[in-house]
Amino acid sequence: MEIDRALAHAKECLLAELLPEGRWEGELSSSALATAVASFALKLGGKTELAHRGFQWLENDRNEDGGWGDSPESPSNFTATLLSRCALDMATGEPDKLVAEILHFYGADQTFSVPILTMCMLSGKLGDDWSTVPQLPFELAVFPHKFYRFLNLPVVSYALPALIAIGLVRHKQKPSPFGFYRNALVRKALKILEAIQPESGGFLEAAPLTGFVTMSLIGAGFREHPVTQNGLRFLEETMRDDGSWPIDVDLSSWLTSLSIRALEGDLSSDWKDRLRGHLLDMQGKEEHPFTHAEPGGWAWTHRTGGVPDADDTAAALIALHQLGCETAVAEKGVLWLLGLQNRDGGMPTFCRGWGKLPFDRSCPDLTAHAIRAFIRWRPKLDENYFAAVVDSIQVGVEYLEKEQRKDGSWVPLWFGSQVHPKNENPVYGTVRVLEALVELDEKEFPKVGNLKAGGFQWLENLPLENLCVEELALVAGMSGRGMKLLLEKTENGTVFPASPIGLYFASLWYAEKLYPMIFTVEALKRWQSHLTCP
Repeated sequence: MEIDRALAHAKECLLAELLPEGRWEGELSSSALATAVASFALKLGGKTELAHRGFQWLENDRNEDGGWGDSPESPSNFTATLLSRCALDMATGEPDKLVAEILHFYGADQTFSVPILTMCMLSGKLGDDWSTVPQLPFELAVFPHKFYRFLNLPVVSYALPALIAIGLVRHKQKPSPFGFYRNALVRKALKILEAIQPESGGFLEAAPLTGFVTMSLIGAGFREHPVTQNGLRFLEETMRDDGSWPIDVDLSSWLTSLSIRALEGDLSSDWKDRLRGHLLDMQGKEEHPFTHAEPGGWAWTHRTGGVPDADDTAAALIALHQLGCETAVAEKGVLWLLGLQNRDGGMPTFCRGWGKLPFDRSCPDLTAHAIRAFIRWRPKLDENYFAAVVDSIQVGVEYLEKEQRKDGSWVPLWFGSQVHPKNENPVYGTVRVLEALVELDEKEFPKVGNLKAGGFQWLENLPLENLCVEELALVAGMSGRGMKLLLEKTENGTVFPASPIGLYFASLWYAEKLYPMIFTVEALKRWQSHLTCP
């Protein structure tokens, strides 16, 4: 049968990517923005030869319209083009208009607008008046972390390194008349920055964030500081052979969990042992120094710069249930997720109750993923945890009810579509929510029936012509629609073109080589199972 042959091919391809260490690493697309930021930071740090390799990649990766996109497959956009032009010392336009456009584009969220303005200043594109760069309150970093959510910080929860470093360069370059209190806190802020820098030297294992931090410290006069030198080391070690950088080194823990789930029943006992051991090693054992997350969660990568988050924790819990794991270990992850859930019933990414800025708010896809993890482990939990999980699922379903759009769809947080008018990806969001809803008992959770009906109706009316392989796989696996087209686009499970559907902070697009492969295996297995059911 055609589906059987395609599935065999796809599984073979996915298993071929499994490393002896017991993980999948995949390959993120190279990023013009990451390359511009990293190479410019290396230039300021005196790593001229390395910087020029990055500059050469930017020259070669330029789109036909003269601009740059987030990935080689992406259309040109304002931010990637601006930062690439800064790195290459090209004209960027009138300073006043440039500043106004940057601040307007990003609005109240200064997580990215202020780093961009800082690089523009350091590259000489805005003159020498640093008053155009908003002063980030780096001194707030010295407050106990439990107060952060009440301080109305202008950046998201995981941007603390940028808050400190970029706040420092602005303060050093343009001290305020009453900045004496900031002077007294510079050393303490630097100590905090040094304490939260991971062993790898890379904040979030990300070239953009690490590059912004490093160039800002150099601009503030701290070129020889250990944080700066470790940041430069990270950028040097993570440069690709072609001179580029991805936005993050890898998504190994995330990809490993998703691959395990897709390959259910197809892993040998030996591989199960290795994979289980790897995931258990990756579980947080101590309070995270960055976000102060409690032990028990998982990050997206096995590297030291990862930060525990809801999506990766849910994925790891589901994978461990599939592999066979002691309940005591899983309970820590379940409790971690329960402690993260917001008052509105939804799951945020990193921190509970931080705020409404992008990537800190509750979102449907993460909420549904947590519900799926709770469903797996609920029967094995003791009575106290069991009750808490049931309550969590109940309020989670109520949150999903509020977030369902009138057309029946849900919009996710960390995935988008470049062909969608608003760059949203309701295909991903709706399928991920439906995956959770179909696993719930409608007698126990009565609202599920109507939610499912709306979601499936939306999928049935969805045009398929412009969907990428990843989206086609999601639809085909859930409803069977698009299965023929999926088989055509993957040439019966043998080729897997990756599309930029992933989003990073500030809506930076990326493609991941393993996404279409994993999603296709999952879709073919799910549909095959449906066809063989009595």
